[in-house]
Amino acid sequence: MSFQFDLEATSGQARAATFSTPHGPIRTPCFMPVGTHGALKAMTPAQVAETGAQVVLANTYHLAQKPGEGLVEKLGGLHAFMQWPGPILTDSGGFQVFSLPGVEIADKGVRFKNEHTGDIMDMTPESSIEIQNRLGADIIMAFDECTPYPASRKLAATGVRRTLAWMERCMKAHGRPDDQALFAIVQGSVYPELRAQCAEGLAALDCPGYAIGGVSVGEGHELLCQVTESTAPLLPAQKPRYLMGVGLPEDLIACVGYGVDLFDCVIPTRYARSATVFTSRGRLRLTHRRYRRDAYPIDVSCDCYACKDGAFSRAYLHHLFAANEVLSAILCSIHNVHFYESLMAQARQAILEDRYADFAGEFAEAYGQAETAQSSAPTR
Repeated sequence: MSFQFDLEATSGQARAATFSTPHGPIRTPCFMPVGTHGALKAMTPAQVAETGAQVVLANTYHLAQKPGEGLVEKLGGLHAFMQWPGPILTDSGGFQVFSLPGVEIADKGVRFKNEHTGDIMDMTPESSIEIQNRLGADIIMAFDECTPYPASRKLAATGVRRTLAWMERCMKAHGRPDDQALFAIVQGSVYPELRAQCAEGLAALDCPGYAIGGVSVGEGHELLCQVTESTAPLLPAQKPRYLMGVGLPEDLIACVGYGVDLFDCVIPTRYARSATVFTSRGRLRLTHRRYRRDAYPIDVSCDCYACKDGAFSRAYLHHLFAANEVLSAILCSIHNVHFYESLMAQARQAILEDRYADFAGEFAEAYGQAETAQSSAPTR
């Protein structure tokens, strides 16, 4: 079988598993860094691989706009186009389309204005799947209605109805089921009964994997956790579970504890480009004056290229940002992605040893100390 999910251990609700794909296994819990246009910003594929990343994301909407799925297909598909040998996931493009100004949503699909040409365009479940089939990722996502926050119950219920109907259309349109796993997406906003209705309807379709969508859209950490904690157990236990667009370390650690296997977010690389880095004791903002003469690496406990053996000092990185040197973004992106991959590897080991609750508690106790110390430090 091209796709197989083997659940190896649990610790409470937290799970460690291996999801086999045509381009290699994905060991979970797993964080998937995002390369929207087919590349992680400020990182080469080799650098991404060296961080421990197993799978990367690309964006269907943006790649369909430029350079077009036809060219990507002609040049060998996303793996050859990106020069990434491991698994790739493409989202459906729905989140981006729904975020455009003036978008028109109907049962047939979505109508919007091309942000590059101004042409009026349509995206439907069928067209989204066709584009993803041609892009050639290992995991592709259903075209769903991503409900904004806040949303009335009526609006959320409409989103659930369309998401269920569109999933069936996605499955009928899917032309490569043997080498592309089509994941369903559970919607329902913050309404538990709608989440349950959507999860039940999608579970009956026996999809290769399931995602929780419509979170991390402004609802805050507490509601995010409530939705995930109540929804994850409703999804089939023998299929991978993916929480879409969630990316702060504290969110990941909490949601692994609720039984989520896969995560993605632009936060590690986006924050890196604005001088914010993650450490075992919290976030640092390297443009802060306190780092101007700091000889320590970003994180003394980190073995990434930027930190190993004290490779690059905080003072040097502070200087690079002040000088607007692109190396600042490269080094900090390498570090941040490595931090996320290392965090998930530690979580996996804790699950395998049945001590995840202790691990999560230790992380919470230590994390945030650097940020607290930085915010209380004198600025001159």
